[in-house]
Amino acid sequence: MIIHPFDALRPKEDLYRKVTCVPYDVIDSDEARALAEDLPYSFLHVIRPEIDFGTDVDIHDDRIYEKGASNLSKLVEDGVFELEGECCVYVYRLEMMGQTQTGVFTCVSIDEYDQGLIRKHEMTRPDKEDDRTRHILTQKAHAEPVMLAHQPHRQVAGLIHECTEGTPLYDITTEDGVKHTIWKSDQTDEWVEAFQKIDMFYVADGHHRCKAASRAAEELRKEKPEIGEAAYFPAVLFSTDQMQIMAYNRVVFHVEDAQLEKFLDDFEALEYDVEVPTSKGKVCVYVDEKWHTIRLESPATKNDPVENLDATQLQKQILERYFGIGDPRTDKNISFIGGIRGSEELKKVVDSGRARIAFSMYPTSIDELIEVSDQNKLMPPKSTWFEPKLRSGFLVHCF
Repeated sequence: MIIHPFDALRPKEDLYRKVTCVPYDVIDSDEARALAEDLPYSFLHVIRPEIDFGTDVDIHDDRIYEKGASNLSKLVEDGVFELEGECCVYVYRLEMMGQTQTGVFTCVSIDEYDQGLIRKHEMTRPDKEDDRTRHILTQKAHAEPVMLAHQPHRQVAGLIHECTEGTPLYDITTEDGVKHTIWKSDQTDEWVEAFQKIDMFYVADGHHRCKAASRAAEELRKEKPEIGEAAYFPAVLFSTDQMQIMAYNRVVFHVEDAQLEKFLDDFEALEYDVEVPTSKGKVCVYVDEKWHTIRLESPATKNDPVENLDATQLQKQILERYFGIGDPRTDKNISFIGGIRGSEELKKVVDSGRARIAFSMYPTSIDELIEVSDQNKLMPPKSTWFEPKLRSGFLVHCF
């Protein structure tokens, strides 16, 4: 696989704590406004520039995209950000609740994404693609990295170990308790050579950013075929044995009494008062202030990796059959809650009356993700929740 060391635009070492922020897609506009309040250097002003306008301005207004670009330029003009001055590769370590995962922060090839060598497992929504594509083209930059996975490789692991023996460039523990550490390496030839021995990358988190980078490159190639740095986009590459997938849980808002009664009659509880499933095929259901554990029926097709997913069978056997939820991507009667928020969040949403019933899922495995991707298939929406999340604002790829 191709990796592309890059000349990063990054915050100065004495200012990065005032800059870095959560990624754009884990918060809404109101949450972004609150997080960036009284923080003029927050990178949220770049990736969520609508926070600099009133709530009456549409988030897809031309002024929003122009503001994101001007905010990025201002960070440079004010001396907050500066170019590295040389092409480098970086190592990024995340530590959360005793779990550590260390990956390589570099750029990857848009052509390899378009050719299917960077494999995806989720569909993307055109409206979200449009939004990120406009940000990329207006800013002339890829502001945030995606998270990619690859099979374990000894040479890459050795280079990571060597790099992390040195002094880090950035080291911060954020308000959510996650420790983010970044090292710089100028051994670019060694990194490039090591990744050439890896056959495939897999999109873990950031499907819309991948597709938006591809669409931006396509637009630029209409003007001239050689687009230089725009032919690459930033990613943090993690070995699969470093990664943790958490469950992506579901809540259904409106349920008729007859629908609920039929469902509970058909799916006899295996046990009670258990909030998190202990094995694949089990689902913990919260309704009427009680937890019930049920078992999904085995799929009829054993050799189809998508059919074997709990998310697929929950959708077919329960959500569609009993509650009439056809397309979970568009149906307003369902919502998804990342596993990091725990079963307590499911209880809170149901007990408050905002939802009628909640489903606590067993997490998809990294092996299931790879099997689905290798067969060029797509998972149901919200099948995987990767945690911890990458922090935005450390390293920006400009073109």
